[in-house]
Amino acid sequence: MPAPKKKRPAKKSKKAAAAKTRGLDALKLSGAAPAAVQTLARRIEEDGGEVLATYRDPLGGRWQLLASLPIDIVAPTPYQRDLSETHVARLADAIDKLDRFLDPIVAVAAPEGQYWSPNGHHRLGAMRQLGAKAIVALVVPEPEVAHRILALNTEKAHNLRERSLEVARLALALSEMDDRPEKSYAEEFEEAALITLGLCYMENGRFSGGAYHSILKRCDQFLGAKLPAALDTRRARAAKLLELNEHVNEAVKKLKERGLESPYLKAFVVARINHLRFVKDKTPDFDDAVDKILGAARRFNPANVKADQVARSGGAPSSEE
Repeated sequence: MPAPKKKRPAKKSKKAAAAKTRGLDALKLSGAAPAAVQTLARRIEEDGGEVLATYRDPLGGRWQLLASLPIDIVAPTPYQRDLSETHVARLADAIDKLDRFLDPIVAVAAPEGQYWSPNGHHRLGAMRQLGAKAIVALVVPEPEVAHRILALNTEKAHNLRERSLEVARLALALSEMDDRPEKSYAEEFEEAALITLGLCYMENGRFSGGAYHSILKRCDQFLGAKLPAALDTRRARAAKLLELNEHVNEAVKKLKERGLESPYLKAFVVARINHLRFVKDKTPDFDDAVDKILGAARRFNPANVKADQVARSGGAPSSEE
């Protein structure tokens, strides 16, 4: 009789802080703003906007400005995901019915009199669709806030493709600005695998990242190399994944030719070639792991697969992209 499987320890949830132990009191949010904030306020006015309030954030105590900005000088950060026209139309309809814009976007000052929003692409699109002349924004002095796309973006839930593309575009943009180590951007990128997957999506828009995400989460870690060099490594990794995807797609095609139909076919093939399911090492080497999986994909023989094996396979179909 096989030994019973060990239960995985439950993830510890983050404990709530004790009530009223963090941040500033309600009467301590105003005061004399530092010089950098005053300079930003003057720039907003020079750019045709107006500062409505200057205050300190009640949680972290950082200064920020509530401002009205001409809508034509506000744009999404250049590495953001593509706009969903359906979501924009839905937002525009809701804002129009209420006849109020109650959810200011976050913005940072950008070159050439522009302001970039890391979290307001869809609201900005909705306001433009309604013909608005201006938009209200929380303008923060720290430009690096624009890099926290995933953490800030609550307009519309990201799928894996959108998250990966945003992170890869951000990595490419940052690589032209400085050469800090990739791992120093761990908070901005959130997950190393997203950079690699994003580069795959940039090469092939139909790439099935969801089929390989769990593999990369095991073996794709943030790199200590400077970001430009790290991106070269990731391009090589992406090339291996794209080749792997071609072999998996070919295997799925041959299974279908044999009359096997299931939304789980790709997941089934990936599971059959993925040796990491049986590897206890939590962080296997990327090249060793993927090369072995790639070799298994090349050797995969659809003729050895029985219909009942596919029927018993589980997991989500790889259509969440």
